[in-house]
Amino acid sequence: MASVEKPRRRSDRTRGRIVEAAHGLFIARGYTGTTFQDIADASGVAVQTVYFHYGKKSNLLKHVVDVASVGDTEPVALLDRPAFADLRRARDPAVAIRGWTRQSAAILTRVAPVLAVVRAAASSDPEMAAQWAVNSEQRRVAHGEFVSILVGMGALRRGVTRGRATDVTVALLAPELFLVLTGECRWTVGQWRTWTADHLIHDLLARPSG
Repeated sequence: MASVEKPRRRSDRTRGRIVEAAHGLFIARGYTGTTFQDIADASGVAVQTVYFHYGKKSNLLKHVVDVASVGDTEPVALLDRPAFADLRRARDPAVAIRGWTRQSAAILTRVAPVLAVVRAAASSDPEMAAQWAVNSEQRRVAHGEFVSILVGMGALRRGVTRGRATDVTVALLAPELFLVLTGECRWTVGQWRTWTADHLIHDLLARPSG
């Protein structure tokens, strides 16, 4: 067993170095401006190793996005992680919103810059356009699951449907808006988090609290 696990751990470490290098290079140089040779050089491996693990650049960028979304390489979906389970146990909807906004801030700090790379490449690359569509749907599903927690509490204000609440949440927590406010407008992540949570509480909840 040990002889099997050691190569596996070595392979995982190699993939980790490749992903870390690719994350920085994609953000700095864009999708078309980053080559497998660049990534191999930055991660200290042979270019054939990058091809062996990922085959093509679109596969590597997809993996970079996936890792940035959850913060590690463990094969556990965001909605199955303990942090989201904590939100399901919340009793105060305002506390749940602030918890979801706090989690989203951590995720967007990692993933928003690389999602901008996907979006920029989507206009000229069909694979990237498909990737952007998948990532957008994944975000909507995640926010919809969070809204379901609020619905289960009976917390939505009169006239706000589940769909409308999901629309509002998707819009306010969009990676594009996060980058505008924390980049162009120079807000801190904490300022973004407070502003976003306050708006969600005001726009969605029947009796704002907290």
